[in-house]
Formats: sequence, structure tokens, C-alpha cells
Amino acid sequence: MNFEDLKSMYAETQLRDGEEAYKSVSQILQDAKERHKQDFLEDKPDGDHEQSWRAFKGKNFEKLIQHIITESIEALSMKVINGNKLERSKNLSLELSQVKRNLAIDYGEFGLHLPDVDIVVYNPQNRRVIALISSKVTLRERIAQTGYWKLKLLEDENTAHIKVYFITPDEDGTLTSTYLPKKGRAIVEIDLDGTYVLTDADLEESDNVKLFEHFIEDFKQLIEKN
Repeated sequence: MNFEDLKSMYAETQLRDGEEAYKSVSQILQDAKERHKQDFLEDKPDGDHEQSWRAFKGKNFEKLIQHIITESIEALSMKVINGNKLERSKNLSLELSQVKRNLAIDYGEFGLHLPDVDIVVYNPQNRRVIALISSKVTLRERIAQTGYWKLKLLEDENTAHIKVYFITPDEDGTLTSTYLPKKGRAIVEIDLDGTYVLTDADLEESDNVKLFEHFIEDFKQLIEKN
């Protein structure tokens, strides 16, 4: 089981469900878990599959989200890059080096550092960073940290314009309701620019928390304003 298998599973779901394929992401991951388990136990009969699966699921969910949104974003003349590539690559092109510089947060005597995000969207014409996207299966994985990075970006006029979004299937149900909201819902409502949920469950939507189907339309409006 690898990422290409996961892409194929999503493509099959798209053929069946069209634009609502995103609602089945959690089920796709559940089905992928069974296939992953079979492969894992063949290689390591006595190994800890749950630990291996958690690592696979987190990493490849991020890749799947990037795969799902890239074509639509590139149609808006923007570019998408994985945040880890900016952070870890030593031989970046001139374009990506400029993107990296435009995203860096100044910690004074402690140097320049990049926010920990999964996806970076930028304008290739001027290397201006438009948005950052964190994509996690549940909010508890990194929502407070994502809120922190948004606040740090706001502190500098060079990065204050950058939008910060969160995309999740919300498998622990943190976002379901605004009645007696959980901490995660409070953070995404107040500290982030938008959170988009891949689910077929009932979701109490707001201006800042919406079903994933609204993401590209909202992003189009952002690009028009920029």
C-alpha cells in the first residue's frame, strides 16, 4: 500500500460520486488501512501495525489533499508546493528561494524560520506567498500550532497578508457544533482564516468553518482581491 494506491482509490470514488467524493475521504482511509495491514503483516508478522498506520495515514493524507486541490489552484495561475520541500531542500531554484524568503518569520537574534505547514500557495509572477494550508485528520494533531503560526505571520507587515487555512475530515467531531464549542472549534473560528471539512456528517457551518466544497470558490475570491 502506497500513496499511488490511495490516489487510485480517490479517483475511483470521484468516478462514482463526482464533486462529493471528498465526503468519502475517511472511508477511503479506513479501506486503505485494511490493505496497508495486509501488506505490513506480510513483511512484519509481529510488528506494531497501528504505529505504522498512523505514520502512513498522516503523511499520505497531507499528500492527498495537495493532490486534490493542486489542479484547481493552478487553474488560477497560482502554484502549490509542499512545505517540507521549502524547509528541507538545500538546492532550491531561484523562484523557490524567493518564496522561502517571503515566508520566513524573523525571530531576531534567533534567526529566520519557516512556519510548520503542509502546503504553500504562491504567485509565481512575484513569488508572493498567498496562503498556507495545514491538513490533518483530526484537529488535536496540530490546530493550536497552526493558530500560533497565523499570529506570528500577523506580527510582520511582510507576512501579515498571508492566509492560513486548515483542511480536515474532523474524525473526532471537534467541529460539529457551535453549541458549547470545543477548544479546537474556538481556535479555528477566531485564529484562522478558514477551515474546510471533508465529511458527510452534519456540520454546523459558519463564515470560518465550511464543508470542503466551498474551498476553491473562496480561494478564487481571495485571488481576485489580491
